[in-house]
Amino acid sequence: MITIILAGIVLSILFWYLLIKPLHYWRDLGVKQTNPWVFLGDNWVTVFRRKSFDEMIVWLYNMYPNERYSGMYQGYVPTLLIRDPELIKQVTVKDFDHFTDHRPFVDAKSDPLWGKNLFALKGQNWKDMRATLSASFTSSKIKFMFHLIGDTCENLVQFFDTKKEDLIELEVKEIFTRLTNDVIASAAFGIKVDSLAEPHNEFYHMGKALTNFSGIKMMLKFMGFFIAPKLLNMFKITFFDAKVSKFFTQVISETIKAREEGGIVRPDMINLLLEARKGLKHEISANVDTGFATVQEFDLGTTAKPRLDLTDQDITSQAVIFFFAGFDAVSTAMCFALHELACNHDIQQKLREEIISTASEYPRITYDGLLKMKYLDMVVAEILRKWSPGVATDRVCTKPYTIEPVNPGEKALHLPIGTTLFIPMFAIHRDPTYYPNPEKFDPERFSDENKDNIKPYTFIPFGSGPRNCIGSRFAILEVKAMLYHLLFKYEVVPTAKTQIPLKITKKSLNFTAENGFWFGIKRIRNGSVTI
Repeated sequence: MITIILAGIVLSILFWYLLIKPLHYWRDLGVKQTNPWVFLGDNWVTVFRRKSFDEMIVWLYNMYPNERYSGMYQGYVPTLLIRDPELIKQVTVKDFDHFTDHRPFVDAKSDPLWGKNLFALKGQNWKDMRATLSASFTSSKIKFMFHLIGDTCENLVQFFDTKKEDLIELEVKEIFTRLTNDVIASAAFGIKVDSLAEPHNEFYHMGKALTNFSGIKMMLKFMGFFIAPKLLNMFKITFFDAKVSKFFTQVISETIKAREEGGIVRPDMINLLLEARKGLKHEISANVDTGFATVQEFDLGTTAKPRLDLTDQDITSQAVIFFFAGFDAVSTAMCFALHELACNHDIQQKLREEIISTASEYPRITYDGLLKMKYLDMVVAEILRKWSPGVATDRVCTKPYTIEPVNPGEKALHLPIGTTLFIPMFAIHRDPTYYPNPEKFDPERFSDENKDNIKPYTFIPFGSGPRNCIGSRFAILEVKAMLYHLLFKYEVVPTAKTQIPLKITKKSLNFTAENGFWFGIKRIRNGSVTI
C-alpha cells in the first residue's frame, strides 16, 4: 500500500513538473498570462473548434487590454504577445538585430523545400537570401512584370464575358486561386498556365494541395510541429506533402535545365536567381510607393551579400514559398474585397466611377495609371486593415534582451535566447482604440485627410521591420488590377448564398469564409449596350 501511495506521489510530482509547471512560465516571471491547457496550450480553442484562428488572436489580445504585453502558449512554447505599437517598433525595427528570425518550424534536413525558403532561413543565411531576392521586387522589375498581372486579370473578365447570363452566381475563392495561380506560375516559375480554360491542369491542383490546411490530419500535423517539432523531425515528417514537393522540385529542375542548356533569359524570379549564382549583379533601385499599405524596404547593411552558392534546391524553395504566399493569401484578400464591395454598394459605385475616369485617360490600364488611383488605394488599404491575410507573425529572440519597464507596476523582463514573440496584426487592426467602429468597412480612414492620424505600427498587414513580406508590392498590384478590370464591366452583388455578416470557418486553419464566398457577378449595361 505504501509503495502504491509513494508511486502516486512520484507520478503526481512528475506530472506537475513536466506538464503543469512549464505552463506557469510567464506567471513565474510576473507577466500576466492565459490559462493554457495541458499539451495544447492556448491552441485548444482551435483544436476543438471553439474559435477560428483569427478569433483566437483577438481573444488573446483582448485578455489584458491595459498591458503592453502578455504571456500565451503555443503548445508548450511560452510566447510573449506584443500589444503595444511602440514595443512592436522596438523589437521589429530599432532592435531588430536581437529578433532576426522566425520561430523554427520544420528542420531543413527533413524538409528542405520548407527549411531553405526565405521565411524559414535564419541569421546571415536569411540576410544573404533577402539581398538576393530583393532585386526581383524593385520598381522596375515589378513594372516590367505588370503586364503578366494585367493579362491574367483581363483573361478573368473574358471568362465572365463568355457566360450567357447577365447575373452569374458563383463561389469566387476557386476563381481567384486560379487567377493567382496563373500569375505566380508565370512570374516565379516562368510557366504559362490558363487555369480557367484548363481547370484540371496539374499545376493548379498541386497549388491547392500545397496550401490546403483543412482536415484533421493536417490539423494534427500542424499542431505537432508546434507541440513536439523535434519528434516530428526525428521521424522525418515533412510539412509539405511528398507528392507536392516532388512535383514542384521536378518542375523547377526541368526549367533550370532548359534555360541553362538553351540560353533562355526571362524576367522572372528563377532567372534572377540563376544569374545570382553566376555572380551577375543587379542594381537595387528604390521601390516605388504602390500605396498606403506598401512596406518599407530596409537596408541590411554591408554584411548582407547576394548568394553565389545557390543550389537548385535553394531556387526551388524560394519559388515555392512565393507560390505558397501568393496563391492563397492574395486570392483570399480578393474574396474579402468582393464581400465588402457587395455589401457596401455606395463604396463600390464610387470606386467604379474612379475606374471609368481612369479608363478615359488610359484605354488599356498601365502600371503608372493604376498607381494614380487614390480611392482604389484607400479601398485596398481598408481591405487589408479589416481582413489582413497575415493574421499574425512571430519573432525569435536571437540575443539576450531586456524589455525595460514603462508603465506603473512593470518590471524589467529579461528574454533569453530562443524566446518567441507574437505580433497579432489582425487584432491590432480591429482595436477600437486605433480604429473607431472597427467592424465598419470605411476606406475614408485612409484618405489624405485622415491617414496621417493612423498611429504608426498599428497598420501592419505585411509585417514590420526588415523581415516584412518581400512580396507585398506584388500582392497589392494583383488585388488592384483585379478590381480595376472586374468592376469596369461588372457589378458585384450579394445573393441568397452570401453570408452576411461573414464568419470565418473554424474547421480549417485557412483564413476563409465559413460558407464560402458566394456572390453575383452582374453584367453592367448602359441602355441596351453592354459596357
